[in-house]
Amino acid sequence: MKVKKGLYEKYIKRPQDFLLSLIALIILSPIISIIAILVKIKLGSPIIFKQYRPGVNAKVFKMYKFRTMTDEKDEKGELLPDDIRLTSFGRLLRSTSMDELPELWNVVRGDMSIIGPRPLLVQYLPLYNEQQKRRHEVRPGLSGYAQVNGRNSLSWEDKFELDIEYVDRLSFITDWKIILLTIKKVILREGINSDSSTTMEPFKGNIRQNIKL
Repeated sequence: MKVKKGLYEKYIKRPQDFLLSLIALIILSPIISIIAILVKIKLGSPIIFKQYRPGVNAKVFKMYKFRTMTDEKDEKGELLPDDIRLTSFGRLLRSTSMDELPELWNVVRGDMSIIGPRPLLVQYLPLYNEQQKRRHEVRPGLSGYAQVNGRNSLSWEDKFELDIEYVDRLSFITDWKIILLTIKKVILREGINSDSSTTMEPFKGNIRQNIKL
């Protein structure tokens, strides 16, 4: 099993990612262009939201997404809460996952994979326990095992458990099962938001100190 996993990771997964993401960028280029124009009209510049995220081996890279929020600030110059800055247009982009289309470029570059644990914030790195750090043993993905098993409706601890399960079960069949389930989830718009907020609550550290899989 480990041999097959190693061969898939070394010889198939990266070329497969490159080919699929490049084809997707070409096919979806008209849609990407239209979204870019709409973002410019409805939200202004910048069109692309850029943020540093940790990748494989926790190496930081710059991730690209379509902007979904305004830059509205309060009288103190601080950004307003997400649920205020997230417009109806932004909600539409998120619910259809179209805001993540620019991440295909990250896959082409090799920063990300089609399937893998989602890249989270850099400031979360010191908060992971030893088991959770294993999510960085593979490239982060456009979609992952957690995204097809609840996405933002899951707790952080459950997400991390699924991330590590993916790392341990990584294979050609596993990736393609997740790809097909992702397509289904996007069509049905399942698990976009958490139960208590517009976006996922920040990770503040471990409630359960030891995660057992």
